[in-house]
Amino acid sequence: MGRMSLNKPAHALSHHDRQTLLALAPDSIRKGLCGEELVIDVAEYSPALQSPGASFVTINIDGSLRGCIGSLEARRQLVIDVVENAHAAAFRDPRFPALTWPEFERLDVHISVLSPPVPVAFSSEEDLIRQMRRGIDGLILEDGTCRGTFLPSVWAALPEPREFLRHLKQKAGLPPDYWSETIKIQRYITESIS
Repeated sequence: MGRMSLNKPAHALSHHDRQTLLALAPDSIRKGLCGEELVIDVAEYSPALQSPGASFVTINIDGSLRGCIGSLEARRQLVIDVVENAHAAAFRDPRFPALTWPEFERLDVHISVLSPPVPVAFSSEEDLIRQMRRGIDGLILEDGTCRGTFLPSVWAALPEPREFLRHLKQKAGLPPDYWSETIKIQRYITESIS
């Protein structure tokens, strides 16, 4: 029953909605470079953009990752989520210094809109690996206070399910060969906008 929802995007985004988000993300970054925050009136946007939504905004410069911040759960309107995640990806990703004006001219913004996460039932690590859908699933791994996620786009760099899972464990702060009966996995799909 949970699988059916995994085949549907969280939002039915029109071409106009997608273009709107692609314009707002760099506008938010531009405002941040001026020391300001982009303020928008949510009422001016389509019902799909006004609905609660979860997104990740990824910034690349010359083909290399320059920032990626997102939300795993829909806690605010999608349009606000994208605007705030774009700003955070540019200025608050702890892996990178704040974005600069010269970099702004070369940035490439990618937005991923997430479906609601669905728990995955599995009996062992091998069972989980068999269930992983290469190129489709984003995964959230949790065990105790450790938590990490990989978007479906990470499959391009880690196409083998076993390696995908090993790296996800490391991202969550666990050893790559770690396994426990208390590990929880959720999966989601994304609608990609670039």
